[in-house]
Amino acid sequence: MLLVGNGQVITRDAAQPYLTKGCVAIQNNLIAEVGTTEELQKKYPTAQLIDAGGKIIMPGMINAHMHLYSTFARGMALKDAPPGNFLQILERLWWRLDKVLSLEDVYYSAMLPLIDCIKNGTTTIFDHHASPGAVRESLFTIAKATEELGVRSCLCYEVSDRDGAEIMDQGIKENMDFINHTKVNDNDMVKGMFGLHASITLSDATLAKCCEANAGSGVGYHIHTAEGLADVTDAQEKYGMRVVERLNRFGILGPKTITVHCVHVNEAEMDLLKQSLSRVVHNPESNMGNAVGAAPVMEMMQRGVFVGLGTDGYTSDMFESFKVANILHKHTQQHPSAAWVEVPTMLFENNPGICQEYFAKPLGCLKPGAYADVIIVDYNPPTPMSSDNLNGHILFGMSGRAVDTTIINGRVVMHNRKLQGIDEEEIFARARELAGNMWQRF
Repeated sequence: MLLVGNGQVITRDAAQPYLTKGCVAIQNNLIAEVGTTEELQKKYPTAQLIDAGGKIIMPGMINAHMHLYSTFARGMALKDAPPGNFLQILERLWWRLDKVLSLEDVYYSAMLPLIDCIKNGTTTIFDHHASPGAVRESLFTIAKATEELGVRSCLCYEVSDRDGAEIMDQGIKENMDFINHTKVNDNDMVKGMFGLHASITLSDATLAKCCEANAGSGVGYHIHTAEGLADVTDAQEKYGMRVVERLNRFGILGPKTITVHCVHVNEAEMDLLKQSLSRVVHNPESNMGNAVGAAPVMEMMQRGVFVGLGTDGYTSDMFESFKVANILHKHTQQHPSAAWVEVPTMLFENNPGICQEYFAKPLGCLKPGAYADVIIVDYNPPTPMSSDNLNGHILFGMSGRAVDTTIINGRVVMHNRKLQGIDEEEIFARARELAGNMWQRF
């Protein structure tokens, strides 16, 4: 038994959302009880106590769309002229970088942001991977990294036509091999989805082949959807329909499917997303950085579309994504009250809802029976804090780098800002060496 106590507990449990002198009791990988520190210490006198010292105790963060492999691009200079649009960003950066990744690169480029996740209190990720030069075993390699570091993950490989039929077939096989592996070796830490890149790089024949392969697997798809205008134009010119309409025609939409971005969708497409119960994932920083526009997520949510929050690999810090989403939609709508409700719903309600489709126990909340994913944040409220203003304190007062302790599945992976059982310096040194070599091949 492990107690995490003497802190201010944000539970995300409507039954008791906030405790001023709270404590979380952890038995193995699940939360056994939430109460006051005094009562739980009396009930479990032999339990180990992690003393939060008045800091904030809250559920670990969930990132609903991540690209671990993108880390090796940090600081890298492009060899071409600077991109002038989103398609050029893909062609001159990402589609060149992913081609030169080796399996060792895949492993270390995953280890770096996973360590960053731990440091920023992100305990669960949905990752979307590409490495055309090293497709086979790539998801198993990433899973090895997530299991070694203790970060909960749901992984997929992005199938695409851009590297030819053989690589496309390998992508389908890697997805299915990994999905079947996670079903046979069922555990609480690693799951699989079927990854697709985007409509613009997938022919009808390839989509049909993917759907045939994934039929009956019980998992959904993870696909970039109408991220840039080029995706929409391509679908209209080649297939006579918009992107979401095309995905719907192939039966790709549904409650287990993640449609990422949805920047350029119209009202009819929003209705399809709502009716199919598809999960949209908003990535505000990435959309701003790639200059593709602001996704109409406020309108989507008003129409009943299910929208979660991710980072697209832009950061591992969900506190940061939370802040940027809030101000982005205030800015675009030119209204200071915009996004107060919608963005917290994305992060604190809908991201756990996405997890429910893949993981057996609840995530994103501190209540009996939920997975023991708990973080301690070094934040001392300078003003009164209550269940009514928690989100305001998180928005304006907390950040990922203020995370003091990270517990995932009952395992303490960071305590007092020190990683547990992880040789960070060795990992970073090897990663820098590999990244430098990869830059030469780029």
